[in-house]
Amino acid sequence: MPEITYAAALNSALREEMHRDDRVFVFGEEVARWGGSFTVTRGLLDEFGGKRVRDTPISEEAIVGLGIGAAMAGLRPVAEIMTINFILLAMDQIVNHAAKLRYMSGGQVRVPLVIRTPGGGGLQMGAQHSQSLESLFVHVPGLIVIAPSTPYDAKGLLKTAIRDSNPVIFVEHEMIYASKGEVPDEEYLIPIGKADIKREGDDITIIAHSRMVLEALKAADKLAEEGISAEVVDPRTLMPLDQPTLLRSVEKTGRALIVQECWPHCSFGTDTAHWLTYKAFDSLDAPIRVLSSANVPVPYSHPLEQAVLPNADKIAAAVREMG
Repeated sequence: MPEITYAAALNSALREEMHRDDRVFVFGEEVARWGGSFTVTRGLLDEFGGKRVRDTPISEEAIVGLGIGAAMAGLRPVAEIMTINFILLAMDQIVNHAAKLRYMSGGQVRVPLVIRTPGGGGLQMGAQHSQSLESLFVHVPGLIVIAPSTPYDAKGLLKTAIRDSNPVIFVEHEMIYASKGEVPDEEYLIPIGKADIKREGDDITIIAHSRMVLEALKAADKLAEEGISAEVVDPRTLMPLDQPTLLRSVEKTGRALIVQECWPHCSFGTDTAHWLTYKAFDSLDAPIRVLSSANVPVPYSHPLEQAVLPNADKIAAAVREMG
């Protein structure tokens, strides 16, 4: 099975879906001639032409509005918002239109729109370009939120997202585009709402998504040297969430650490901790803990940025503190 990068896996998913369905088209800032800020759409313009691979003006609200209209008209648009930080300019379109049209029309109108957007910190991009905002979209009924951690998951989930008839926020971490993993040549799909156990363990469950999965796996390696067996569970889809898989893991290990790059308050991690505590209370040997980024804007300074963000060492330390 060949190893390819996360970015190449996404590119392959787009290419395959555009060949499979001529209703699929890609658009956004610098996605055509430039090939996308992170090269995800490289080569698509030459292969599919300017009608299906379109550069847009610098207007996130217009990009998403175009996508909503095209989706309502029967197409399968894939919009790229250059970073999740810029998606805030399109919140009215996403929250008040894309997420609600199917419900408000009684199912007569569907919005099969995928919005791809990279986010996260670690590249010294400054406070306005290093945010992890996926929790905002998990909060909104009507949206599917996906945050894959591996090339295999990224390709399989993007293909599924494009075929889905609901709006999807597809969050990609900027720091893992170059990471490599095995991706089969043959076609495959990964179902939305299905978590994946990345590593089996018996002593504690570490729940993480996006880049934090990779950090959790590094931490699990460190802990294994100390005789601590950590199970790493990747939800992959934050909404809908595969609660049964997470719950079974926590009931098995009796402990849970939730790791996220989001800020701590009103976040995906704190909500997950809440319902897990409620449902798994009798199985818990210790309180569930959430490890998040510090509740501050992400600094530009590299040492300060590293101090703010979770990493493998902080994850391992948190597990040790939980006994």
